Amino acid sequence: MIRELDSVALACDIAEHGLKQGDIGAVVHCYGDGLAFEVEFVTAAGKTITVLTLSRDEIRPLGGREILHARELEQTLA
Repeated sequence: MIRELDSVALACDIAEHGLKQGDIGAVVHCYGDGLAFEVEFVTAAGKTITVLTLSRDEIRPLGGREILHARELEQTLA
């Protein structure tokens, strides 16, 4: 079950925002049906890249044995 303030990983690329599968975001709102979520994506410096409404199929909970990874965001989107 995904809850508010959970960290989640993208299950797919969202090219228009420069996001790639596996990027980590924070759930800032869960809609009542549990099928959609507002997810905020930020840089390591804390700058918000975007807040998106995503379906349950577009995100997934993080697993306890996963390792986080950093990558550079494209300049045009930063």
